[in-house]
Amino acid sequence: QVQLVESGGGLVQAGGSLRLSCAASGRIFSIDAMGWYRQAPGKQRELVATITSGSGTNYADSVKGRFTISRDNAKNTVVLQMTSLKPEDTAVYYCYSLVSRVYWGQGTQVTVSS
Repeated sequence: QVQLVESGGGLVQAGGSLRLSCAASGRIFSIDAMGWYRQAPGKQRELVATITSGSGTNYADSVKGRFTISRDNAKNTVVLQMTSLKPEDTAVYYCYSLVSRVYWGQGTQVTVSS
């Protein structure tokens, strides 16, 4: 089993910044990919950003140039630095990791006020 613990969500004004962190623990030998999805009320969960074990990254078009994902393989952590936040970024953000299967964190709320 793998456990993911997220931190860093909160309330911020439009144009502000937030930093989300996610730490993985448990029976981990290697993590193929880690990243973040988000789900806004009434909408489907969508990919925000992902990073592979080799540090290859992929971003949703809506966050390119504003969000940066990074990871520390030694600590099994992934960080999402979010800048120039917009009200449409408001959602519950879920960390995930791909080990033998996909594991999910409990989610952290990000609210951006206009």
